[in-house]
Amino acid sequence: MLLSLGLDVDIIPTSYDESPLPGRSPIETALVHARGKAEGARPSTHLTIGADTIVDLDGRALGKPRDDDDARAMLTALGGRSHQVHTAFALRDPGGRIAVVECVSTRVRFATLDSATIEAYVASGDGRDKAGSYGIQGFAATLVERIDGDYFTVVGFPLAAFARAVARIGFRLLPRPPVPA
Repeated sequence: MLLSLGLDVDIIPTSYDESPLPGRSPIETALVHARGKAEGARPSTHLTIGADTIVDLDGRALGKPRDDDDARAMLTALGGRSHQVHTAFALRDPGGRIAVVECVSTRVRFATLDSATIEAYVASGDGRDKAGSYGIQGFAATLVERIDGDYFTVVGFPLAAFARAVARIGFRLLPRPPVPA
């Protein structure tokens, strides 16, 4: 998604442990994880971004599924209901200071899901590495009745909020000119 803004991006793996945080709300958990990921990346002379997405069903955080049974249970719980998706991001400036930690939330309503649809989606493997066991940008878009809020938050990174945040700390995003044919 950041490439779509014309940014040059280096992905820096960290050893940050994004395990559940008992006693913290889903929003707090996303904020803590985003900050931890930004702090855990190796020092850079560029802006460093850490992000985390959590699906929130009635105040219960649904992270990435442990296995297919967990994915099945999550999708069953989400079917025919509304939930929120919280994506937090943290920006570490080139000096190493965490300059922004912010969370954007979007409400998603799933259609009623029958067991055959759930089984087929789980078998596809598409939701194995995604909070709440689904990725709205793929086949799971057919499971959604509506969203209220920023689509990109549900995909996993709120681009518009990010652009506003980088501007507040002195960076400027500009569209790239077209490449001559």
